[in-house]
Amino acid sequence: MTLRAIVTGGGQGIGAEIVRGLVTAGYWVGVLDQNAAAAESLVAELGASEVLPVDVSDQVAVANAIQRFGALDLLVNNAGIVRFGPLLDQSADDIASVIGVNLIGTINCAQSAAQAMAAQSGGVIINMSSVNAVHPAPNVGIYAATKAAITSLTQLQALEWGPLGIRVNAVAPGFIDAGMSAPIFLDDKVRAKRSGGVPLKRLGTAEDVVQAVLFLASDASGYIHGHELVVDGGVIQSVLAHLPRS
Repeated sequence: MTLRAIVTGGGQGIGAEIVRGLVTAGYWVGVLDQNAAAAESLVAELGASEVLPVDVSDQVAVANAIQRFGALDLLVNNAGIVRFGPLLDQSADDIASVIGVNLIGTINCAQSAAQAMAAQSGGVIINMSSVNAVHPAPNVGIYAATKAAITSLTQLQALEWGPLGIRVNAVAPGFIDAGMSAPIFLDDKVRAKRSGGVPLKRLGTAEDVVQAVLFLASDASGYIHGHELVVDGGVIQSVLAHLPRS
């Protein structure tokens, strides 16, 4: 039987690569994205997928889309946005939009997916967090706070939904040269500095994130629940190494 997945924010960036990885692994994938044109282009290229043109912050629209999609084995809550700049300069609209997509959108999609999964034999939910949840970077506005909330949300979902047969985990990428972060690394100096600060001495790729998602979606991780899988080349562990010792 073909497994069925939904990837939010799946029309572009890392989300599109996750869709590719799942299709290659044999899934039928619903590409849930507000950017319908990008999603349609990806679906036309890959096949084995369909477009769900939805704003994740709209609870009713999300519920309707997931209900129409039907049987659901996997949800990857990947949709996310950032408003770059100092926190002092963030407008109310900036803050509301980032919370609306990153946190409220994650909650909306997970709730509807969990309802569908609970009515069948269970399923898997993977939320997208970030190393910013642990070590916030400056000039990313409220983004880091929303990712910290997703870490806590993942733990709560695991507690409440585990008895329903729903396994919930999160992936926390570090410096990934793809998606929203890609423009940052077009500057060679920034690229070299960031790469040099990673113990593995390279930036992460979209494929690094895809492989983490495929692992958490698979039976190989069947007893992993409420966990946040950090995909950062060890950068979180290196924070103290960069501080002066004397």
